[in-house]
Amino acid sequence: MLRIATLTSTLALMATSLMAEQIKVGVSPGEHAEIMEEVARVAEPMGLEIDVVEFSDYVVPNQALADGDIEANSFQHVPYLEAQMKDRGFALAVVGNTITTPMGIYSDKITDIAALEEGATFGIPNDPTNGGRALLVLQQLGMIKVDPAAGLVPTVLDITENPKDLSFKELDAAQLPRSLADLDAALINTNYAIASGLSPKEDSIAMESADNPYVNVIVVQEGKEDAPWVKTLLEAYHSDEIKAFIDESYHGTVITSW
Repeated sequence: MLRIATLTSTLALMATSLMAEQIKVGVSPGEHAEIMEEVARVAEPMGLEIDVVEFSDYVVPNQALADGDIEANSFQHVPYLEAQMKDRGFALAVVGNTITTPMGIYSDKITDIAALEEGATFGIPNDPTNGGRALLVLQQLGMIKVDPAAGLVPTVLDITENPKDLSFKELDAAQLPRSLADLDAALINTNYAIASGLSPKEDSIAMESADNPYVNVIVVQEGKEDAPWVKTLLEAYHSDEIKAFIDESYHGTVITSW
């Protein structure tokens, strides 16, 4: 009887495995990768196997999705996605919200943003949406003013007031944590801060307000929005288990947004 029960259990597991749908989801390092690994754990008993694929920059995950190398990605906010679709002609669609990750200011030289000296060199991301976001954070903190006509994507050319004569160095977002020794301060996206060992809560000297338009999203190819696996992916991501994981792991530096 024990052999029969064991055989039945094994066959059931094999059947479940054969029936499970398999997808690849592209993520960036840090909290997006960590959360998606938990989502994969939650989704497996629901019949969805998720292969989490990490990309080291912000450009490749959308290209990989457009090319069909992955089925979905989870790493970006809507302003960045919209800019990518406009600039590169990607036919992509948002299927659900995930998290909001306020940007932080980090420095190896000062512990208070007020101590930033005149003429200091400030690092910001070199992609238009995150670079513009960084400038808006500095405006929020009273460090600069930018032309409101630039909307969510101002550049250094749109700075109208710069009382401390800050000098801006635009770098790839992933390089900013490694460049802190050469900068007076830098605005760093939370995922790259966490991936480099920085704690947004303990190491940042200032943070972006949590009330911002940069909610991150899950994205798929246009036309795939109603695929059955999309519904399962969202159910797993929006589960109580994932909300608890985020709340317990990040202590308010990563905010659930669904």
